[in-house]
Amino acid sequence: MKSLSEIEKRIVYLDHAATTPTHPDVVAAMLPYFTDHFGNPSGLYEISRDASEALSSARESIAQILHSRPEEIIFTGGGTESDNLALFGIARKYGAKWGKHIITSQIEHHAVLLPTEVLKKEGFEITETTVNEHAEVSVENIIAALRPETVLISIMYANNEVGTIEPIAEIGAAIQRWKKDNGRKPIDPPFLHTDACQAAGALNLNVDELKVDLLTLNGSKIYGPKGVGILYVRRGVQLVPLIVGGGQENRLRSGTENVPAIVGLARALEIATEKRETENARLAELRNYLWAEIQVRVPKVILNGHPTNRLPNNLNFTILDIEGEAALLYMDEFGISLSTGSACTSTSLDPSHVILAMGKPYEYAHGSLRMTLGASTTREDIDHVLEVLPPVVALLRSISPLNLSMDQKQENIAAHSAFVEDGVPHWMKK
Repeated sequence: MKSLSEIEKRIVYLDHAATTPTHPDVVAAMLPYFTDHFGNPSGLYEISRDASEALSSARESIAQILHSRPEEIIFTGGGTESDNLALFGIARKYGAKWGKHIITSQIEHHAVLLPTEVLKKEGFEITETTVNEHAEVSVENIIAALRPETVLISIMYANNEVGTIEPIAEIGAAIQRWKKDNGRKPIDPPFLHTDACQAAGALNLNVDELKVDLLTLNGSKIYGPKGVGILYVRRGVQLVPLIVGGGQENRLRSGTENVPAIVGLARALEIATEKRETENARLAELRNYLWAEIQVRVPKVILNGHPTNRLPNNLNFTILDIEGEAALLYMDEFGISLSTGSACTSTSLDPSHVILAMGKPYEYAHGSLRMTLGASTTREDIDHVLEVLPPVVALLRSISPLNLSMDQKQENIAAHSAFVEDGVPHWMKK
């Protein structure tokens, strides 16, 4: 094993679950709508008609991939807005008549969990179902939690932290049976919503096969632009809008549409769908190699999430006796970008709510790392990670309070001091 001083820096991006670089073909598709076809799609003249036609074409393309109708695709400002529109929209439309109960899980993204906290203040009761040690949601638990007053079930398609794939189609089929047994029409609540932002590009997005009523996607996870998303809303399902004004997007999301970003999202989804099978196989092979070698080279590591039923690019694991944040910062010094959990909460030192929900102790959550591979990831990138990670872990364990004796501290503090100047880590200096 090389010492850290012997290892050269190499840029390796392993946080594709946080965001992805925009694909060159996506950028090319977007550019004309910043300049030549810049019109407001609501106008009647030619420049606006060009923008309107691009909007319609993007909607049709996405609908074809989702096996939906174009009018069921609502463009938003991103995945978080789509999740918010689904939860608040359903709750405020159906709550007064049908009941104020919503079901979700303990491992949802904060874009779902925090809206439910707001809805609690509006009188809704929220049931957060438990998961097993692999972060799998139980269909039986979902159905057991259903009540006559339930208006919405929101379960993510694939977990953004540990990569576990949830049984959305099975949950959808069970809800349909419950509706039939209880005399409900298909367009009556309860409705099923899934956040599929992490699943896009890796999993089937056929909304009829998934049996969902609402589905969230965004651009930044699939090599598309940031700040754009969609909410699929099955025909007949009604929502109260979050944003009112000009009445765009079937009066569900007012405001002039971001045509360049929408065109880019559609193109990115097309590319991701075309490459899905070959890219899944390539990423899974690299991910499996990475994990196999980590287990050989780094003692006391534990996989988080399901061992096989997981996204092909996701590797989340715990390194015992260290802090994940410290490892992340050391890895960054050698050009390696990764995370300790969800990118949206990466600045928080709170332990992962997902890993705690799996029944793991706080030490597991604090020592977790997430590596998510992507289109640019190569075998050479993985080998660089495998070269850097073992000495980083060895150093951090040598100075960890869990392992320290005073002699060990004096012997190993010199290695750590290269990263610290005047008592302040150099990455924190302005």
